[in-house]
Amino acid sequence: MPAIKPAFVPLDGIKEQPRAVALLRAALESHRIAHAYAFVGAEGSGRATTALAFAQSLLCERETGCGSCRHCRMVVTRQHPDLHVIEPTPPASNPKGPRAIRIEAIRDVEREAGLRPVMAARKVFVLDDADRMTGESPEAFLKTLEEPPDRTVMILVLARTRAVPPTVLSRCQLVRFARRASEKRPEHAEALRWQGIERLLLRGDRIEREKAEGMVDAWWIWCRDLLLVKAGGPPALLANADRAGDLERASAAWSLDGILGAIELCRRARTALAHNVSPRLTIEIIVSRLLLAGA
Repeated sequence: MPAIKPAFVPLDGIKEQPRAVALLRAALESHRIAHAYAFVGAEGSGRATTALAFAQSLLCERETGCGSCRHCRMVVTRQHPDLHVIEPTPPASNPKGPRAIRIEAIRDVEREAGLRPVMAARKVFVLDDADRMTGESPEAFLKTLEEPPDRTVMILVLARTRAVPPTVLSRCQLVRFARRASEKRPEHAEALRWQGIERLLLRGDRIEREKAEGMVDAWWIWCRDLLLVKAGGPPALLANADRAGDLERASAAWSLDGILGAIELCRRARTALAHNVSPRLTIEIIVSRLLLAGA
C-alpha cells in the first residue's frame, strides 16, 4: 500500500471529501476532539492525505493547519516529535515478506502514548492501513483505546469498518470517505458468473498480491450486500447501491447460510494473503468455492 506522502495539503484543500472535512473542521473549531478516529474509505479516496492534514491541524499552533508555523513545517517533513505515523512493514527477518502492523509496533505506540508531548499540546498517532494489524495487535491496541492517555489522538486509516474488531471501532469517531467519482469499481463476485473461471485463473498467473487483496475485498463487500438484500435491509445501506437490481436477482440463488459461508471464506482468504500465501492459489480457492456456493 502507498505510504502517506509528506506533502502539505490543508483540510480546506481536500475538495473531494466535503462531508469528512466538514466533520473534522467542526471538531477543531469547537475544540471537541475525540481521542480516536477511524478514517474509512477505499484506497485512493484521500483518507490518508486527510489523516495527515488533520494531524497537522491538531499540532498547529493555531489549530488551523496554517502551514507557516514551526509545527506545521515540521509535520510537512515528518520531523515533528509529536507526530507518529505507523505503517505496515515486512518482518525484520524477511525484507521481502508480507507487510503488516505487528504487535511490536503496537507496543511501541502504547509506550510512546504514555509519555508527555514534546512540543505541541498533544500527540497524534496515524495508523496507515490499520486493517493490516495482525495476530494480537488489534487486542493490544484496544487496551490503549480503553484507557486513552491524556493529550493523545489516534487516527486509524481503514479500507472498511469490518477490517478491525467491533470493539476497536466502537471506541473511534467514524469518518467515512466516499469513493471518488473517477475511480473505477473493482470486480465483484457476481461478475465471475459471466467471465468464466478459466479466464480469471489465467489472469491469476499475473496477479499481484495487492490486486488479489482488492479482489477479495470487493467480493467480501458484494457478499455483504447480498446478505443485506436477503435479510430485507434498506437499499441505502448497500455499498453497491447502483447494482441493487443485480443484487436482488443474485440473492435468489443464495441461502443465508451460503452467504455467511462466503463472507467467512473471504475473511480467511484475506488472512491467508496477509500471511504470504500465493495470490494465485488463494484466488483459485475462493473463485471455485464462490461459484459452487452461488450456482
